Amino acid sequence: MDLEYERVDLRDKLSEEAQQISYENTELQFKLNHTFPLSDEYQEIEQKLFRGNFGELSRITPPLHGVCFDLVQIGKNVVIGANCLMMARGGVVIEDDVRIAANVQLITNNHDLYERDILTCKPVLIKKGAWIGAGATVLPGVCVGKHSIIGAASVVTKDVPDYGVVVGNPAKLIKTLEPEKFE
Repeated sequence: MDLEYERVDLRDKLSEEAQQISYENTELQFKLNHTFPLSDEYQEIEQKLFRGNFGELSRITPPLHGVCFDLVQIGKNVVIGANCLMMARGGVVIEDDVRIAANVQLITNNHDLYERDILTCKPVLIKKGAWIGAGATVLPGVCVGKHSIIGAASVVTKDVPDYGVVVGNPAKLIKTLEPEKFE
């Protein structure tokens, strides 16, 4: 995606509005993780946690962990497995029909190398139909391409091309899928 970093100084006092959003996110995350999945109450909490940016037929298997869920957009028919970690200060967009296995980490922020109280943030974009294998980590600024696959336990440091299959640490392209088989 090659976007510029947003820098956040953790020493700065949060505005009252930002403090309220943080508190609400924490409370809703707790409620989500302690409510029976797929119940009406659970689905209401999902909508509130993601500020209505939670597509129809999408679902999350609890528990869910992270921060800044108000900066996450989840498309339609998305499945997110248990123990997903979304450090979403930089923003996360998950398009339609994405599959995210258990124990996946979507990381949009890092600490400055010299000033640890400074966060550097870049968004993560996961395009339509992508599949992220169990235990994979997607790092700040990465775009996961349309219908691509990230192998289990991979660490993705660079963009994944559409229809690409990447594995390893750091993840490397090992195969390109046939686009016509998806149409």
